[in-house]
Amino acid sequence: MKNDLLLKALSGKPAERPPVWMMRQAGRYLPQYMKLREQYGFFERCQTPELACEITLQPVDIIGVDAAILFSDILVVPQAMGLEVQLIESKGPFLPDPIRTEADLQRLFIPDVHEKLQYVFDAIQLIKKELNDRVPLIGFAGAPWTILCYMVQGKGSKTFDEAKAFCYTQPQLAHQLLQMITNTTIAYLEGQVEAGADVIQIFDSWGGLLGPADFEAISLKYIRQIVNALKDKVPVIIFAKGAWHALESMAATGAQGLGIDWCITPQMARSLAGNKVTLQGNFDPAKLLSPVPVIKKEVKEMLFAFGSERHIVNLGHGILPNVPVDHARAFVDTVKEWRNSGSNNAHFD
Repeated sequence: MKNDLLLKALSGKPAERPPVWMMRQAGRYLPQYMKLREQYGFFERCQTPELACEITLQPVDIIGVDAAILFSDILVVPQAMGLEVQLIESKGPFLPDPIRTEADLQRLFIPDVHEKLQYVFDAIQLIKKELNDRVPLIGFAGAPWTILCYMVQGKGSKTFDEAKAFCYTQPQLAHQLLQMITNTTIAYLEGQVEAGADVIQIFDSWGGLLGPADFEAISLKYIRQIVNALKDKVPVIIFAKGAWHALESMAATGAQGLGIDWCITPQMARSLAGNKVTLQGNFDPAKLLSPVPVIKKEVKEMLFAFGSERHIVNLGHGILPNVPVDHARAFVDTVKEWRNSGSNNAHFD
């Protein structure tokens, strides 16, 4: 691997600087992506390995990030399980027949991932070939709780109240569904690793909607199964937005990395997570709309706050579609100017 900074950071090995990549880096803020969006539907882009490959490589070539992340979507899993998923441009996902009852659950099945999701594995193999070991490739899936949110709510939501009500009023059914999602996700991610993914990230976008006890029972219980199945094969990063209270429990899963959002300080995150796990984050994506000199100043402050060890520079959530490309590049370039020379002597070129 020509650039193995991400792998070094996840294993705790010293490096000249931390790696940098951005969640949702392959997509909507890049003019090159927008041209493809005008020509092809969303799932057409996901399901055509050549298009998924082209989109995955764009930020590596244009922005210069230290890792590629597969262009796909977390909702390919419910799709593979038998649920119709539509993605309406500028509005988000829509599932016309959500899961609300035991009869609804009977419509679902645990798929043969090589039958239903082979296009993802084909894309990974193509991406790995085209990357030619320039940078690592990150594969991913949604956490079971986050996937359940969409499968039950039927669309995006700020509160996912119907998904929560489903878990509280029909707990047996909810846990049955969560286990089905978990089993599918484990097979899916194992397939990604076999195809060549170097790192796996689990996105629990809606983990922060659950209180501590519910997060453990409804979300982390299932994430733990996924980490257990994968951690000896490939480094795993858990990103549970808003669930900072569970950093200690998430670190105990054996995941090598934990993503954090901008609502927690690096010092507090480190005190909760301990020193044996790598922290990833936590720049506020909206701050990339600031003038470039402000971005550079704030990135430097973030780097000093995290220190020199076990840090992957990233945003605290996905990049916004209206971020100018040169602002994204300024974010990445500022990290590339950082030099580690002992934890107390880090500096910028």
